Amino acid sequence: MLILLAFIIVFHITSAALLFISTIDNAWWVGDNFSTDVWRMCDRNTSICMAITDQFREYQSIQAVQATMILSTIFCCVAFLVFILQLFRLKQGERFVLTSIIQLLSCLCVMIAASIYTDRHEELHKSIEYSTEVSEGQYGYSFVLAWIAFAFTLISGVMYLVLRKRK
Repeated sequence: MLILLAFIIVFHITSAALLFISTIDNAWWVGDNFSTDVWRMCDRNTSICMAITDQFREYQSIQAVQATMILSTIFCCVAFLVFILQLFRLKQGERFVLTSIIQLLSCLCVMIAASIYTDRHEELHKSIEYSTEVSEGQYGYSFVLAWIAFAFTLISGVMYLVLRKRK
């Protein structure tokens, strides 16, 4: 049981780390001379970064991705704290339902964010407000990490739903 508990804790911390990296790092959309994410666009030639503001046509979509990624990260961290509290407060044989619900909310938020970005990426990167042509790029590793974090949070949410407190 102790090994299973250690595995679940490591899995949850890994999920949170993936969410933090994918939310913060500047690599959702990359090209030869630029990288962009939901916060800013950086030109690698001049080393100048430009914040994505409300001057962009698709700023509402970017704001939705920003908000849901932040919510996902917060839910994942709260789920871990609730799990630790429930670990010591639940009676033997009870399930970690509250932790599972919060973790599945985190899963839902990261799925919404990555789905919006997937759907709107063409319009997002055709904006004339960018100082560099960014439409000829591809998805970066932060975008891929967001989808991996979706899978990890889904799996851990289901694990908490199935997990019962034992001796």
